[in-house]
Amino acid sequence: MKQVLANTRRHFLQGGSLGLANLFLAEAQQKPARAGKAKSIIYLHMAGAPSQLELFDYKPELVKYNGKPCPDELLKGKRFAFIKGVPNMLGTPYKFARQGQSGAMMSELLPRFSKLADEVTIVRSMSTDQFNHAPAQLFMHTGNSRFGFASMGAWVTYGLGTENQDLPGFVVLTSGGNNPDGGKSLWGSAFLPSVYQGVHCRSHGEPVLFLSDPEGVTRSMRRKTLDAMKDLNAMERERSGDPETDARMSQYELAYKMQISVPKVMDISKESPETHALYGTQPGKTSFANNCLLARRLVENGVRFVQLYDWGWDHHGTSKRDDIEHALKPHIAECDQAIAALLTDLKQRGLLDQTLVVWGGEFGRTPMRENRGGTEGAFRGRDHHPYAFTIWMAGAGVKKGLNYGETDDIGYYVVKDKMTPRDLQSTILHLAGADPYTLHYPYLGLNQRLIGPTDEGRIMKDLLI
Repeated sequence: MKQVLANTRRHFLQGGSLGLANLFLAEAQQKPARAGKAKSIIYLHMAGAPSQLELFDYKPELVKYNGKPCPDELLKGKRFAFIKGVPNMLGTPYKFARQGQSGAMMSELLPRFSKLADEVTIVRSMSTDQFNHAPAQLFMHTGNSRFGFASMGAWVTYGLGTENQDLPGFVVLTSGGNNPDGGKSLWGSAFLPSVYQGVHCRSHGEPVLFLSDPEGVTRSMRRKTLDAMKDLNAMERERSGDPETDARMSQYELAYKMQISVPKVMDISKESPETHALYGTQPGKTSFANNCLLARRLVENGVRFVQLYDWGWDHHGTSKRDDIEHALKPHIAECDQAIAALLTDLKQRGLLDQTLVVWGGEFGRTPMRENRGGTEGAFRGRDHHPYAFTIWMAGAGVKKGLNYGETDDIGYYVVKDKMTPRDLQSTILHLAGADPYTLHYPYLGLNQRLIGPTDEGRIMKDLLI
């Protein structure tokens, strides 16, 4: 009985006459399709979904309809997270103006970013099929609304590797006091070897938990321990043919190197006073501004994919804490400065031409005022809206000053140049130098891909240089 229990699939593959495990490993290795224009990617995800109608998608008609009941045709057959009955339309309380030579309409809430209108492509025609946070975030970053699929950063580092062998290829930074609703699966590797998962770093205290040696353990002792573990893992690798053993060995070695490299890269205190003033950073604290500066330092040191999650963009208007005036206004003020600083800093250092920067949330917000429980409260907010939202892209390979896509007069539906998360994923992989249609990993009998099993994801060439 013990022998039967020990005869696992791993041992079956090990004993196969064709060496199936080795064939599997050979097939799993990916080669870059070509040199990508984006050597690094910084993805700024505003967890909770910022309101496009307060920031980028100006709708004067919606302002005219403010306070009037929502037409039945916009409610019939639709599902909302919290809206009940017949809500009233909600026009933005903020002023908009055209910016730069591109003439992009931007909110008064973005005084610094608006000065960079001619550096970015603004896509106002994003649409998704998910209207709850966790599934929508998972769909955006893993290509599937369910748990158990590899994240975009993991796919990019799996396909392209890293520029700095002493640092992770994929780093995650969080701010806002919470992780996003999708949790750590948003930067997980799932079925890909675990060496490709995102390393979650902190902007205060120890950059990576448990990275330092325990008290009484010297670096030479750590080296001897790792050498012994390496020998044992090599024996196990030869015996079982398990590819995860290789990943484990690589992780141990990377952690050893990171003990020196990570604290150095993550220490922003050595930056100039001018740089801190530009970003609004405060060394030793956790903030979105600190993370933006860290993102620049990471790509400057060869990190392939840097993911920033900033929590707190779910403005339902149920209280002062999530109102589009009392909560959104101060939050966007901090982010406006930090994001503008990041783009400016990258450009000044000659890094923007080789770094792709992406900003957005998981879906948009409704043109209607949320009436949770069927009644309006004292504060104003918007419900989840999957049918239309805004993202922007800048840097490597992306056109400058492009306004792409349109929504209808009230911002409910996309009416021109619709773009989906799969289109965005395909475009990002393409800019990084990977082929989104051939980049795959065999798992459960399928060639798994970030963009899913069909070729519906398009490389959005209209956005590219």
